[in-house]
Amino acid sequence: MIQLGNYNTLQVLRSTSVGLFLGDDEGTEILLPNKYVPEDFKIDMDMEVFCYLDNNERPVATTLKPLIIRNGFAFLEVAEVGEFGAFMDWGVEKHLLVPFKEQTVRMEEGRKYVVHCYLDEKTFRLTGSSKVDKFLSNVEVAYEVNDEVDLLVYRRTPLGWEVIVDERHKGLIFESDVFRPISIGDALKGYIKNVREDKKIDLSLQPIGAKMLEPTAKMIYDKLVQSDGFLPLHDKSSPEEIQQVLRMSKKAFKKGIGILYRQRKINLQEDGIHLL
Repeated sequence: MIQLGNYNTLQVLRSTSVGLFLGDDEGTEILLPNKYVPEDFKIDMDMEVFCYLDNNERPVATTLKPLIIRNGFAFLEVAEVGEFGAFMDWGVEKHLLVPFKEQTVRMEEGRKYVVHCYLDEKTFRLTGSSKVDKFLSNVEVAYEVNDEVDLLVYRRTPLGWEVIVDERHKGLIFESDVFRPISIGDALKGYIKNVREDKKIDLSLQPIGAKMLEPTAKMIYDKLVQSDGFLPLHDKSSPEEIQQVLRMSKKAFKKGIGILYRQRKINLQEDGIHLL
């Protein structure tokens, strides 16, 4: 079955004046217009294409790579605002409509928003929504502390940054755990800090505990190499100074330099850290 809003691997059935007709194992066909037909195509070869409805509401295939797929999330720009809502640029010819009723705030042309793409069961059209919370669920959360996850930042709160975790769950990075600039729309790697009894997920942007040591030490070492073997930081440096130079907490910094010192890669002096 050809899935609208997703990538499909289809077989080239025949070539016509308007393009290639592609088909699946169930006998469903879809047009790949001439402008997307590769020069080296062959009949019966398999092609991976993205399928959606064109401006005339007809199923069509494209070799363009969309910025978002069905049931996914992305940070998209508003191309224009019309009578029915905002039209997002998502990398294919027909813009993705976010109806006014699916907007948390009234969207403005030229601005970017985190949106979810879904198939509207009433209209059978791919639709966008900035009300991302209703598409996230923490009912079934199966993570261990320090598991690496994909994050998309979508809202700032008084506690910190709310993020989409692996395009399924909702999580939070506490402000006290952020040691580098982040913004809404940032796609990041994160680590599970805690899964609470109520299934709320706390996250960190760096590994926790013992796993934190090695990458933190490497980060300091790499910074030393980039800085001609010297950093004007030491035990008495303020957390603000360390965050500005290394984008990490003072606790992480002390653990990192401890590893490097024991491995005899650095020398600690009053003026700072020297690379050996």
